[in-house]
Amino acid sequence: MAEAERIIGTPDIPDAEGPDGPEDRQPAEGHGPAGEDEPGGRGRKKILVLLVVAVLAYLLDLISKMIVVAKLEHQEPVEILGDWLKFDAIRNAGAAFGIGEAFTVIFTVIAAVVIVVIVRLARKLYSLPWAIALGLLLGGALGNLTDRIFRAPGVFKGAVVDFIAPAHFAVFNLADSAIVCGGILIVILSFKGLDPDGTVHKD
Repeated sequence: MAEAERIIGTPDIPDAEGPDGPEDRQPAEGHGPAGEDEPGGRGRKKILVLLVVAVLAYLLDLISKMIVVAKLEHQEPVEILGDWLKFDAIRNAGAAFGIGEAFTVIFTVIAAVVIVVIVRLARKLYSLPWAIALGLLLGGALGNLTDRIFRAPGVFKGAVVDFIAPAHFAVFNLADSAIVCGGILIVILSFKGLDPDGTVHKD
């Protein structure tokens, strides 16, 4: 979250010199000089990538949950890889992987805040890897937020549908998977110093 807030506070167009000097913040490979790299059209393409990834992640999660509720709920678990992987429909009032079931409303608010932060970041997005990562986060957050709003027992208290049940691990869904993959990608990008605006900073 600190990384996101730091980027939100940066100018829309990266300056040639960062706060620590011109060598501390450089355009990523394939970018022109600061102020000239990534014209508006290419920036919009990154936003389009974010939206496409988010929509795909959201639809896959939504469709999978609809099938699970219709076909698997109140049924015996379906073995996919023997005892190692099963499809077992459950309702989860907590966060990802069944954590914190007593704080459903809080997790709903957190998901909404994450979506707002991603939307704010999108206007300064010039990096394709960041577009993919944020798209996964956005699609996953929207998928679980849809359950929170529309499923029983009530608005903002709805239980999320989980069904992927590996052996010796918590049950989860495709939205959780998208969020985790997006988060891992963001950690990798941050470790490499690549910012959402396409620049690379040196610590």
